[in-house]
Amino acid sequence: MNPFEMLSPAFQETFGTSPTHAFFSPGRINLIGEHTDYNGGHVFPATITLGTYAVVAANHTQTVRLYSNNFPEIGVLTFDLEDLEFRKADSWANYVKGMVKYLKESGHTITEGLDILIEGNIPNASGLSSSASLELLAGVIFEKMAHLTVARLDLVKLGKRVENEFFGLNSGIMDQFAVGMGEKGFALLLDTNTLEYEKVPVALGENVIVIMNTKKRRELVDSKYNERLSECQEALALLQTKANIQSLGDLSTTAFESIKDVLPNETLVKRARHAVTENERTLVAAEKLKTGDLASFGQLMNQSHISLRDDYEVSGMELDALVEAAWQQDGVLGARMTGAGFGGCAIAIVEKEKTEQFIREVGAAYEAAVGYPGEFYVAEIGDGATEL
Repeated sequence: MNPFEMLSPAFQETFGTSPTHAFFSPGRINLIGEHTDYNGGHVFPATITLGTYAVVAANHTQTVRLYSNNFPEIGVLTFDLEDLEFRKADSWANYVKGMVKYLKESGHTITEGLDILIEGNIPNASGLSSSASLELLAGVIFEKMAHLTVARLDLVKLGKRVENEFFGLNSGIMDQFAVGMGEKGFALLLDTNTLEYEKVPVALGENVIVIMNTKKRRELVDSKYNERLSECQEALALLQTKANIQSLGDLSTTAFESIKDVLPNETLVKRARHAVTENERTLVAAEKLKTGDLASFGQLMNQSHISLRDDYEVSGMELDALVEAAWQQDGVLGARMTGAGFGGCAIAIVEKEKTEQFIREVGAAYEAAVGYPGEFYVAEIGDGATEL
């Protein structure tokens, strides 16, 4: 998509001028390593070619004006560069406002307002990280337009601050890290304790990644997320009485099994076991991908989903219906939910020539199970947030 061609007419209609710059920020999938990022483990995300586009021009005022083609009913949202408090009424503009606030707090000077028109093709509430996409989009826009020099990792950390402090969500750093640091053709094996990472080529040969969208919005996700977070913190505190660890990600499965008796109930055992085993799976999966052992990689994806379903209990009926239908198909190496769960998306690695049949069969099974259709997209791994 050429964003100038696509978005300039709407920009001119909305703001009365022409845009001067264009930007793109991707969504992300996580190949494996779910609910490990706040447990001090490893994650393995990749940025996708679905994302958020923006066209921008300076407006020579103190005001930022925002319009989204995705939410025309909201109209133009505005905020003043000297008034950067969170306001619920400001809707999605708060993601942009939060980035500006924390850039300024970090010592960067932003004095000129912008007109920004965006359009995204990430399905809303799908768990493909539309919020991190918007945060890093705002980051690269102001980095360019205000002539800032910001290390990319610092921009990533500011995006996480927007989630944690501006919106009050207890999320980890994976989404912003992937969106900010992603690179075409690579997944990022990230140690969430140290932020050390390795780029691993995603060479799928005659296979593609299919994203399967439940079309169920993730309503429960914040409350359940905080519940899982507190369960893991409780388990960690008890396990620390038996082992010298900083996070659940520090434990091997063997070590965990030898000290799990300190946990008072089965729920805490299951939650901690997922965090420990999923971290190990992620490290093994990255090695399998490096050596081209896609069959083993797919099996680890399947095991990840089973752990998320049975031990962490975050998949839900819709995701299970999609993934279990995918497992039944010819030419499928592996499938699992991706993202926080309770709706959103799953992914499958599928033989290219069987993709149409896969989408038809899984689509029919899913609609029969839940009563409404899902959506399917073939994912390509693309670059992180950038000026176009």
